[in-house]
Amino acid sequence: MLNKDSTIVVTGAAGFIGSCMVSYLNRQGFENLILVDEFDDDEKELNLLHKKYLVRVEREDFFDWVQREKPAVHFVFHLGARTDTTEFDYAIHQHLNVEYSQKIWNYCTINNIPLVYASSAATYGEGELGYHDDHEIIEQLHPLNPYGISKNEFDKWMLHQEDHPPFWAGLKFFNVYGPNEYHKARMASVIFHSFNQIKENGKVKLFRSHKAGYENGEQLRDFIYVKDVVEVCYWLMENVNREPLTIHDSPLTTHHSPLPSAIYNLGTGKARSFNDLVKATFAGLDLQPDIEFIDMPEDIRDKYQYFTEASMDKLKAAGYTKEFYSLEKGVDDYVRNYLSQNAFY
Repeated sequence: MLNKDSTIVVTGAAGFIGSCMVSYLNRQGFENLILVDEFDDDEKELNLLHKKYLVRVEREDFFDWVQREKPAVHFVFHLGARTDTTEFDYAIHQHLNVEYSQKIWNYCTINNIPLVYASSAATYGEGELGYHDDHEIIEQLHPLNPYGISKNEFDKWMLHQEDHPPFWAGLKFFNVYGPNEYHKARMASVIFHSFNQIKENGKVKLFRSHKAGYENGEQLRDFIYVKDVVEVCYWLMENVNREPLTIHDSPLTTHHSPLPSAIYNLGTGKARSFNDLVKATFAGLDLQPDIEFIDMPEDIRDKYQYFTEASMDKLKAAGYTKEFYSLEKGVDDYVRNYLSQNAFY
């Protein structure tokens, strides 16, 4: 059973979601954290200011380090990845998103450590098979870019493994936004870019639609606030050893279920438009919206998702019942309490 003295590994710990995970764990009283990342970015360093942890380990040294130090690790959050959807050198994604993740999986398996890892909604491609987190469709998915392909390749490999950690969950993150993404440049959320554009010239440029059936700015995504993401991650950790839940399938049947190891979608389950997103950003600054549409860069035009919406039934069936932030509330919190104050979570 985990307690406040348990040792937890967080990979990607200086990054956007990883640093928010570290902060959330600190807030819950966990300070025996092993942070794994490439600690060579001054901007990312700011994400770790005032965080409490045991030690930092360079990403490429981690497996040698655990072999040498043999720390008693109780849980792993593997949130590190190359997340650049415009990086088309597949070898980079193969090394970080596939091979490194395989090593993490094997480490957790051999040492009997529960694992939560980041998959991605980018695995769904254009969504021709829907956005259901069924294991059966994973072999049939057609991601649109090397990032999505690499994430799906790991999921496929993982599902073929006979040996596995005592508990594992792969989380297909949809469009995550929120504090601690200041370093992400082009890959930061539309809210981050919108905020900066509003500050600079009072208006926001959005990509014009290049697909029939979608008006400009009406491309739809499932946007989820990073505070919800880390809360779900923490809930999984907390519930690994829970007593089996009594689940009522119908008025006549019930079954008792521990927390199932599985791939889970992690979005809100409600697609919203980029127009909605930008209007919420203006509202967070108490301004009227002013939106201009520009052509999408050709290098991403045929690799662009026009619609994503997470099916959230599986996570709910596993017992997660907390309401997610609405787009308006999440964006308002992000704009007022973080972007406007240049603050970190």
